[in-house]
Amino acid sequence: MDELRLIATFIKVAELGSFNRTATQLGVSAAAVSKAIRQLEQHLGVRLFHRTTRKCALTEDGQLFFDSVKDNMAGLIASLNRTRNAAQDEEGLIRISAGGAVGRKVLMPLLAEFSQRYPGISFDLELEDGTTDTVIKRIDVGFKAGNAPTAQVVARRLFPIQLIVCAAPSYLATRSPPDQPADLIHHRCVGYRQPGTGRPVPWEFHANGETTYLHNQYSVCCSDPEAEMQAVIEGMGIGQIDSINAASAIRAGKLVPLLTDTVSERMGLYLFYAQRLDMPARVRRFIDFAGDRLRTSEDFYLHGRELSGKP
Repeated sequence: MDELRLIATFIKVAELGSFNRTATQLGVSAAAVSKAIRQLEQHLGVRLFHRTTRKCALTEDGQLFFDSVKDNMAGLIASLNRTRNAAQDEEGLIRISAGGAVGRKVLMPLLAEFSQRYPGISFDLELEDGTTDTVIKRIDVGFKAGNAPTAQVVARRLFPIQLIVCAAPSYLATRSPPDQPADLIHHRCVGYRQPGTGRPVPWEFHANGETTYLHNQYSVCCSDPEAEMQAVIEGMGIGQIDSINAASAIRAGKLVPLLTDTVSERMGLYLFYAQRLDMPARVRRFIDFAGDRLRTSEDFYLHGRELSGKP
């Protein structure tokens, strides 16, 4: 009798409260699940579940058994996986989700460096600016720009994301720059439209300890942040660009920061992952590597002297 398999099946039925759902998750028939539970009950000499045609519930003996074996089983599985992964921590697949701009600008250089160190590790990237179902797509590590993840995950804030109002030198050659956010009404503006809602995102300002928002009329509105920045670089108007996209363009002189005393740093880039006892060593290694590199990186953040244009 494979007691470990029977106990694992029992734990899954107790957690899901259904033989059918357990069968679906384990990829077996409901009859096979029922047979496994009967075998375990006969082996233990107690009834573990109250059964009906539609659902099941633990008996008192079943609850006591569940409470005693659940944590021990999780620890055993974790130990087995740690031992198994110890010899494979430098090979295998890591699945990553991120927004498009974050993937192209932030992650690609990071993955290139990591791959040079660990050539046996491969990556599968899910790059989309909408919400990714990390469970269905079996994502190991996610990167989210904006607000902190709201799901039940472990999240680390790697660096702040600044929202910088800026314009191309060609645009400013024929127009006076705004002195305050209210002056933007007299300028052509380039906006960003949230793909999920289809609505333009208001501009965000932070000054004197307060955050305020401004809804502009846009001469150009884009659903892609990199296209939004390119429209600003081409002189089509003033835009509020996130520092992941804007930092290198400002340093290269393609964009000029404006209203620099109102730059908001409320948002950030977050690394997140599900809490798992059986996390592969290669995934843990990448999480630590990415966290160390990006927390100390200044590639996507502008200091005060850079925003003010002072040397």
